[in-house]
Order: sequence, then structure tokens, then C-alpha cells
Amino acid sequence: MEDSQLIDITLANDAHGAFVWGVLDRLLDEPRLFFRSITASGFGGMEAAVLAYGLALGGRRGARTALTNFWRRVSHASMSVASTANPLRSILEQSIEIAELHKNSCRLKLNILASNVRTDTMTVFSGDRLSIDAILAGATVPFLFPAVEIDGDAYWGECDLSALPPVQPIEAGHWLIVSGKSSGCMTPCAGYRLDANAVNSASAHTICDSHHTTSAALFTKPCNDWGELTEMRDRGRQRAEDWLLADHPSLSESSVPDNKHRYV
Repeated sequence: MEDSQLIDITLANDAHGAFVWGVLDRLLDEPRLFFRSITASGFGGMEAAVLAYGLALGGRRGARTALTNFWRRVSHASMSVASTANPLRSILEQSIEIAELHKNSCRLKLNILASNVRTDTMTVFSGDRLSIDAILAGATVPFLFPAVEIDGDAYWGECDLSALPPVQPIEAGHWLIVSGKSSGCMTPCAGYRLDANAVNSASAHTICDSHHTTSAALFTKPCNDWGELTEMRDRGRQRAEDWLLADHPSLSESSVPDNKHRYV
């Protein structure tokens, strides 16, 4: 990259969290790439919060360290937790301090998505509404773990990103969608089409995991072996590397995407 680039990221709930970790980890290596916002559903919301917290306290190195420590807690918890327990709250509370995400020094805008259990409508938690409960709700697998109560309503995750309300025009920069589906990734519905200004001012790309495993499986298996998690992380790093090189051919001529805007 010759100049500084801003990036807005959408993390779909069908992308395995460790794959997302790898994508974020690789993007943090780029000194001229700056995160502007992350919109996340599912387990990705926890990773987005950990990333923002690490950035606020220690910059890029702090964010990478925070994500690594977070995933070590996930791996450890998955080996010891009872099948009916939800260890996510403890992991999240050990990984972030929510007050830091409310400070002006935290410049990364987080949008955490969760579904209202009663109405089945999607809610976006951001700004002052961002809380441990909101992040936890977005990561809670419906019917597997109890919903989280926020202001008298119950919420859980597994939001359909195509149900997002119409977006505002995106400022100049890149819009990167990280998904677990290797085909038909993130086709916008009628209510989620970018207008002409948004299309002209931002480049939308999708990174998909060709070996995708849904994030819902994180705590349904006996354990998440550290070697298995780092293998998925490395696959995410490689997909992000492919995107970076293909999107910026001046860096390398060797990367070949499978189509104009999708990297698998």
C-alpha cells in the first residue's frame, strides 16, 4: 500500500472464530491499514471487542496480544467446561474492560448485532449501548445457551446480516466481509443495497473460509485443541494475505483471487 487505507469490516456469524482471528491478526501487520469500524454478529463480536480493547491500550501489538490471550482462554475453557455451562462471560470479562471501549481514545467503532428473542428483530449495540451483556448476547448460540437479558428484553446471536437496515454511504476506504461460506457469500437483500455513492467510494470484498466450520461448534466439541485453533488462525492469515496482495498488486503479482471480489 502506498498510502494509508481505512477499512470497515463485517464479521459474519458463520465464519469460525479462529479463522476470523487469523484475518484480523494479518491485517494488524499492515502499518498503513487502519480499522475504522467493525460490525459483527456471533462469536466475531467478542473478537471485535477484544481487538478494540487491545488497540486502545497497546496499539497493534496490544491488539494481537489481546487476541492471542483471548483464544488461549477459549481453548482452556473448552477443555474444562461442563456441556451445559456457558463460559463466554468469564472469558470476556477476563479479556476486556468495557469502560475502555467507551473512552474517546477507542477510535474503532464497534457495532454488535443481536436478535431479540421475542420479536426476532435485530438490534445493533454500539456507543453507550455497548456492554458486556450486549457482546455476550451477540455470541450466544440460540437454544444451546440461555438468552441474555438487556433492559428487560432477551437477546441472543445468529443474526442474518442481510437483515441490516439500509446503510449510510461509506467513506473512502475498503469494506471487507469475513464469511464462512465459500459460495453465495453475503448476497445483500433488497433492504441492504449500497447506494451509488457508497459503491463509488468504497471497495467491497469478501474473504471466505473454504474449509468453513461454523462458530456454533466452539463449545459443542469436547475441546478446542490449541493446535487446531492455530491452524485455522493461520488459514485466516493466508486468506487475508491473498486479499492484501490481490487488492494491491503493486505489492506482489503472485496472488490470484478466484473472482474479482472473493478470496477463498
